[in-house]
Amino acid sequence: MALQSSGAISLNNVNVELGNSGTASINMGSAAVRDLFGVASGAISLSDGYGASNGYDISYLVIAGGAGGGGHYYGGGGGAGGYLNSYASESSGANSTSLTSITTGSGIVYTVTVGGGGTTGVALWSLGGDGSTSSISGSGLTTISATGGGGGGGGGGIAIVAGRAGGSGGGNSSYLTTGSAGAGTSLQGYAGNVGNTLAGGGGGGAGQLGNTGGVLGGVGGYGLASSITGTSTYRAGGGTGSNFDNHDFTSPGGLGGGGVGGRGGTLDLCPGNGVTNTGGGGGGRLGIWTCSGAAGGSGVVILRMPTSNYSGTTTGSPTVTTTGSDTVITFTGSGSYTA
Repeated sequence: MALQSSGAISLNNVNVELGNSGTASINMGSAAVRDLFGVASGAISLSDGYGASNGYDISYLVIAGGAGGGGHYYGGGGGAGGYLNSYASESSGANSTSLTSITTGSGIVYTVTVGGGGTTGVALWSLGGDGSTSSISGSGLTTISATGGGGGGGGGGIAIVAGRAGGSGGGNSSYLTTGSAGAGTSLQGYAGNVGNTLAGGGGGGAGQLGNTGGVLGGVGGYGLASSITGTSTYRAGGGTGSNFDNHDFTSPGGLGGGGVGGRGGTLDLCPGNGVTNTGGGGGGRLGIWTCSGAAGGSGVVILRMPTSNYSGTTTGSPTVTTTGSDTVITFTGSGSYTA
């Protein structure tokens, strides 16, 4: 919180803003005080500090775990994990407007949770498992929470199971060619799509609807690209639905970590898992007994801030890198950062 904009500013107010405790004396000419008050040299008046803040901005990319692909027969692709982005005016999930970065003060602890990928759809007519939530929470912060991807649908013969809603929605089994597939979460990702004839529908991605299944499985929806780490990278692609028996081509997974769809008959091929730490959805299973639907990829949480403000205090063993004048903290598992 900033210093008040009128009235008397006490030394204790300044200490609190600088992240110090107690009412110890302050060197009013110190670099920390000069930075806070915006006075490079010469005498400092307490009134120079009206409205001043010692806070700094932290940009973030939060991606939930992707969902698993649907099980036997002709399963739909799993939906990608929800996608929330505040970096450099880049798109957030479902091509929505970039979010507002975190403005922090010294000493605040931000707890990071990284969601796991959804489980495989194993049994007849079984759904793929939903992905798990990724989040950032801390004092004074409304928790930033990305929703796990929705599981891919399964079906055939007796029961038909539609794709589930999630951060991005799961695709339907080929046996469910009408109605809606799993819906995406507003401002996080897109819906999956329906199957067609003998192929499963694609799971939704952060940047695009899943595609309709035909003879080939519906390709998972594309993810979105972010340069928060310094390199443009696509993440949160949807899983692809299963392919028709004996077709010799396999549809690729959705760009950004989505898994390929499985195929059956004499050209059996198991579906592909969503890529780890992209939030990609898993591919759907065809009617072969040696395979399940594929698992979703785990999520990721990435923070970026000026190196001059980086405290160096983390837990959970994230990867810390620098790009230009900024420091980037990449959490592939849960942990924390203390500002």
